[in-house]
Amino acid sequence: MSRRGKILWMGVVSAVLLLVAAHVGMASETAEAQPVKMGANWPWWLWPTVLFVVTFVMGVAAVLGGVGGGVLFVPIISGFFPFHLDFVRGAGLLVALAGALAAGPGLLKMNLASLRLAIPVALIASAFSIVGAMIGLALPTNIVQIALGATIIGICILMFTAKKSEFPEVPQADRLSSALRICGIYREASTGQVVDWKIHRTPQGLLLFIIIGTMAGMFGLGAGWANVPVLNLLMGAPLKISVATSKFLLSITDTSAAWIYLNQGCVIPMIVVPSLVGIMLGSFVGVRLLRVAKPALVRWIVIIMLGFAGLRALAKGLGY
Repeated sequence: MSRRGKILWMGVVSAVLLLVAAHVGMASETAEAQPVKMGANWPWWLWPTVLFVVTFVMGVAAVLGGVGGGVLFVPIISGFFPFHLDFVRGAGLLVALAGALAAGPGLLKMNLASLRLAIPVALIASAFSIVGAMIGLALPTNIVQIALGATIIGICILMFTAKKSEFPEVPQADRLSSALRICGIYREASTGQVVDWKIHRTPQGLLLFIIIGTMAGMFGLGAGWANVPVLNLLMGAPLKISVATSKFLLSITDTSAAWIYLNQGCVIPMIVVPSLVGIMLGSFVGVRLLRVAKPALVRWIVIIMLGFAGLRALAKGLGY
């Protein structure tokens, strides 16, 4: 290579190195400037206090609206609080997990949550929730935020249009559910009726739980919003069995995904502790208000809240 060529080559390399250094410097300046915009001069206890109040209200609304805490927590907190999405998703899984662990033993004792139904579904959903968590942590934040916004808007549409069947008609159990002996008997307390139930379309349901598990891990939402329609409407389990089994299922699925976030350092007590306390206390109050509240009105409020949070997540992901 001639002397002129060497000088030109060194100039190009130097220019590239300068551009890389400038880009890294700008990125670090942006990362350092971000907390200053978001209230660095505020006292440290302010954000946990606000978070506690918001999650308390969220806990009340979740019980009255018949949805899990995680599906409200992630879009609202990531949309309106200055926390990184990874931390919010990690906390969201623990919020959903806390409610499921609290309710699971009681539902099993009452013979409403079916272990025979939950185990094969949980095996698939928990395995793919790990895959979803790894995908979610590997993707750029704005892509995950856009996907989260689209998912939340999809959940709103599902809540608006979905119908529930208390006792779906299952003419005959399919071969897979018969081989796995997924069936049962429970006593309906309100009527005294003994319900003998079985399921069908098991392969289709298990395939859908691949998608549900992946989305649960990727977005930290929990998955009760999707579990119940699949178990009830597609597979034909009675509504109470579907709701109780879905709740028990969350304790397995969310645990698997939560370990990934915990291992990556995405679970911090400053967010998790006030969120858990707030949403649990709000749930207690919500249960008491459930007797006097109008479910249809509360359901509409939850759908509007979710729709607004979904649009906010989309706007944030698109940079608006």
